[in-house]
Amino acid sequence: MGVADRVSGPGPKVVSERVAVSGNVRGPGACPEGCKGANAHEIAEARSSARRNGYYGRRFGRRLRPGRRRLLEILLPEVLMTLPPEGTRRVDPRPSFTPPPEEVRLEVGFGMGEHLADQAERHPEVGFIGCEPFVNGVASLLRHIEASGLGNVRIYPDDGRRLVAALADASIARIVALFPDPWPKARHHKRRLIQAETLDAFARILEDGGELRLATDHAEYARWMLFCLSRHEAFAWAARGPSDWRRRPADQAETRYEAKTREEGRRPIFLTFRRLPRG
Repeated sequence: MGVADRVSGPGPKVVSERVAVSGNVRGPGACPEGCKGANAHEIAEARSSARRNGYYGRRFGRRLRPGRRRLLEILLPEVLMTLPPEGTRRVDPRPSFTPPPEEVRLEVGFGMGEHLADQAERHPEVGFIGCEPFVNGVASLLRHIEASGLGNVRIYPDDGRRLVAALADASIARIVALFPDPWPKARHHKRRLIQAETLDAFARILEDGGELRLATDHAEYARWMLFCLSRHEAFAWAARGPSDWRRRPADQAETRYEAKTREEGRRPIFLTFRRLPRG
């Protein structure tokens, strides 16, 4: 019986690690108008976590329906990926799954979860960890887990950088970040997911030959990604021709956000890098 079987009952619009940013977010951890479905403890914890970790996206959207709140209460604890105590040894994520998977993949900012759920359904032999601070996105992925009976998904409902810091070296086969917030203003570039420090962390947890898959609909951010990764000694661009960055990978389904970018006349850019062998 999978974890989902134990639950009964009913541009540029951009995203920050795939978390939607709106004008009514007043600062790190501020409560947007749509977060009234959350309780006071959730809101306080979200604000506190945001202040501690420099997270700038919103935590809550529209009020959650009762069925999705129930998933957060019942199913999320079953699939929750927790961090070890600070100062302890970094963790191998494989024992978090039953049975242990052949490999583990990580999606940083899974948005509404459709890509991660599709991959988990296609590859039951693989363990998938998704990071997403946006509560509505977490609830959406839980709905996919329940509907498809997915037992190979774990969720870390917070800033993915905290989880990455806790994972063991060479423990991840693939990292995916689809349409992270480009933070187009120059003064906000330090908020971008793709930075030298983040790439150092990604390189540490990726196994040799592992993949880093990125997507963006923001041309300047694509150039930024290429610049940062071309300067990093641990990564090599896998592209052999223009079609490699103009088309999404063959095993990757289109997300709603990608479809929206095409409808609005923007062209998504897909970048795949490989982790070079150590030493």
